[in-house]
Amino acid sequence: MEKELSLMGQITRFSDFLILIAVIIILTVLIVPLPPFLLDFFITISFASALLIFFVSIYTQRPLEISTFPTILLTVTLFRLSLSIATTRAILLHGAQSADAAGEFIKTFGYFVVGGSYVVGFIIFIILVIINFVVITKGAGRIAEVAARFTLDAMPGKQMSIDADLNSGIITEAEAKKRRQEITKEADFYGAMDGASKFVRGDAIAGLLITFINIIGGIIIGVLQHKMSLSEAASRYTVLTIGDGLVVQLPALIISTAAGIVITKSSSEESLAPDLINQLTKQYKALYLSATILGILALLPGMPHVSLIFLAVIFAYLAYSISQKRIQEKIKEEEKIIQEQSKAPVVEENIEEAMKINVLELEIGYGLIRLTEEAEGGNLLNRIKLMRKQLALDIGVIIPSIRIRDNLALDKNEYIFLIKGVEVGRYKIEPDRLLAMSPAPLKQIEGISTKEPAFGLQAIWIEKEKKNEAIVAGYTVVDPVTVIITHITELIKRNIYDIFTRQDASKLLENLKGDYPKVIEELGQYLSLGQVHKILKNLLKEQVPIRDLLTIFETLADWAPHTKDLDLLTEYVRSALAYHITNKYKDENNVLNVILLGSSVEGVLTANIKEENGYSYMNLPPNIGDKLMQSTQNQIAKAAENGIEPIIVTSPRVRRHFKAFLDKFFPRVTVLSYSEIANNVEIKTISTIEL
Repeated sequence: MEKELSLMGQITRFSDFLILIAVIIILTVLIVPLPPFLLDFFITISFASALLIFFVSIYTQRPLEISTFPTILLTVTLFRLSLSIATTRAILLHGAQSADAAGEFIKTFGYFVVGGSYVVGFIIFIILVIINFVVITKGAGRIAEVAARFTLDAMPGKQMSIDADLNSGIITEAEAKKRRQEITKEADFYGAMDGASKFVRGDAIAGLLITFINIIGGIIIGVLQHKMSLSEAASRYTVLTIGDGLVVQLPALIISTAAGIVITKSSSEESLAPDLINQLTKQYKALYLSATILGILALLPGMPHVSLIFLAVIFAYLAYSISQKRIQEKIKEEEKIIQEQSKAPVVEENIEEAMKINVLELEIGYGLIRLTEEAEGGNLLNRIKLMRKQLALDIGVIIPSIRIRDNLALDKNEYIFLIKGVEVGRYKIEPDRLLAMSPAPLKQIEGISTKEPAFGLQAIWIEKEKKNEAIVAGYTVVDPVTVIITHITELIKRNIYDIFTRQDASKLLENLKGDYPKVIEELGQYLSLGQVHKILKNLLKEQVPIRDLLTIFETLADWAPHTKDLDLLTEYVRSALAYHITNKYKDENNVLNVILLGSSVEGVLTANIKEENGYSYMNLPPNIGDKLMQSTQNQIAKAAENGIEPIIVTSPRVRRHFKAFLDKFFPRVTVLSYSEIANNVEIKTISTIEL
């Protein structure tokens, strides 16, 4: 055993050298005249290699296990063609002197296998060529072509599946890398097989042409050079040439069959023979029917009764054996079920896994799959990673992984974004164009009019060649991936309070506890995890970042002993985060453009705030509510016309109540209190809301 391993080790070690020797041998056979014994040796190698390749193809479970097959196919084809030239040289030069001038193999095939009849030999040769060229090679080539095309078409979907499994945590990065490599190897393999099949087909044509040329050339040489009679020359050279053709075509037929087996083989845990037997004998009724028809044929006069009856009995016996085996398996299965039921009388279906949903999902049409493929220039996955990191820095919350998958029910260029299984956004993009946007009307550019999904701005899908023209005209131009990322980012921001879980709040507490244990300890004396979670959700609902957890928790620890009103505690925290809030809304000139509530409005709102059981709420009369809403709408519209995103400022007492009042109609309008505006910013009043 150790010697065998040592031999294999030596072969592996000098594999490059052996390949070099093989190439030299092929060139030698092609150029140098060879004696008969060497021709026999090389023909033996041709047969042996063909048989080895054939049996390897049978026992191979997956095509990629023999990924070098296209190269092997090309090499043996070249070797076989060079051998044909060598045997042709020997037959034409020395065929007149001796029948074994080209070796024992060719002589035996020419005289013994076909009985010395060149007519019979020629017919057998033609049949072999037809079988190889028309049936096997053509079929294998077509299968290779289709397999290569389907494999390439399926690559994006397979890559998406791998990325989805990776994002969902089903597989590791190493496993994902391995799967991607397998997909690439599979595409390379079928592409190479598509090309290699053309060599095999050309080999079959070359064999036929070489045979015809040899016969004509042999007769001419025999009659003119060796003064043989026409019949003698035709007999000698034709028989040897047909023997040569058979010697070449048989290995070619075997290798073509092996190529067909490799290409048509599907991935399986078993080799070809067990799979073939299991699948052919799976339907015992088919064996019964076959046995019946064979039995009927055996009753007809003139038929080979013994053969038909023999096969009918064999088929019937196999069918009976398989049917009895199935019955026994079914009985055992039923007994096993009964035993399991007796051990566990109450069996409940585990539906927990089915009920689990992904927090964030992005479903895309098949036309957008390429945006996820790095090989095709897609960078959607990397952009999503960067987006999650940026959101964590901006908001202070780690966003869950976004599961991406294709959805054939969507338009090919459409995508939808889901939060906890519920659709919150949908848009159709033009992946081969750019989106030009502007908040104000500008010079019209040729393209497809649309609305930008994140903010509802008027936009145009333009050709990539018009990018510079659009920029000069004042448009903001972005690529399709940026459109998707911006849309998803806004959807997450608007719904972050719904994404943020109690478990997330617990992690934030644990992280801060390592550095500031006393703060967390004191906070825990007055507020439960659920109450802290609710306050953090209140902040996130109005887009207040919670990254400064120390300030938030210290403020809660200061005020929690005095009130249990979580909304009021939220207001205290907002005031403590004044610098963060102001920094979020000020413009590049350090100016905060605000709309103020008139003193009369403040008085009305304050008068209608009710206190019950330590909690407060605002109850406006309908007529006052309608007037206030109309006045607010007018001021917001005026600000929007001037390109200003309105921020309404109120007293701390009414802020949260006025925000709740506006949320029904203007959920995106920011409402701040005076205590939430830092001293280092300039306040510019653009209008006042009055009744």
